[in-house]
This record gives sequence, C-alpha cells and structure tokens, in this order.
Amino acid sequence: MPDVIQERAGATVLVCDPDGPPVATTQDALDLVGAAFLGAQVVAVPASRLDERFFSLGTRFAGEVLQKFVNYRLRLAVIGDISRHLASSSALRALVHESNLGDHVWFLPDLDALDARLAAVS
Repeated sequence: MPDVIQERAGATVLVCDPDGPPVATTQDALDLVGAAFLGAQVVAVPASRLDERFFSLGTRFAGEVLQKFVNYRLRLAVIGDISRHLASSSALRALVHESNLGDHVWFLPDLDALDARLAAVS
C-alpha cells in the first residue's frame, strides 16, 4: 500500500506505508512534510521506517526530524512498538512521555490509538 491521505477521527492524516522508504535523513522527513501538504494535518509514520539513529537521541536525528514537523505545523505520530528502544534509553523514555503529553508529536502503538488521540483533541 502506498502512503495515503485518509480522514481519521475528524483529521486528515497521511498514513505512511510500513514498507515505504526509510526516513534516514532530514530530507526524507521533508519529503513526508511535502507529501502532507496535499491536505494532511497529521503524518502517521510506522516506527519501522525510522532509521535506528532516530531512537538514539545522542545522534540528534530525532530532534532534527521533530523540528521539521513542528516548523511546518504538522502533527507527527510515530506508530508501532518501540519498546526495545525505550528499554535501553531513559532519555528516549522521557522524550516519548513528554511528547505524548503535548499536541504535536505522539508515539502510539497503532492506528486505533491514533484515532482515539485525534478524537480527544477534536
């Protein structure tokens, strides 16, 4: 399935294909931002598409990616199981916790959880 724009819980979401190209550079993140400009308010990216450096905060890659979405006023939802990464990084656990308290970046287990989150902010 290619990346598709869908209506989900009252929001327009770019739902990214789990088998799509990896997000390994800031340009890859900007490509998603560009695709979202076709009408999406939220980009749902499977965690499996994110380069391993995203989950190692010392690389600063996650910060660069998150900043792109914030700059363009797009919500980012990282979808999938990241427990392996959380187990090895207290800094990542803190980032996920703080992000999930906010409105711009969420780390969620699946699209159903995204729907619930979107319904709660609508």
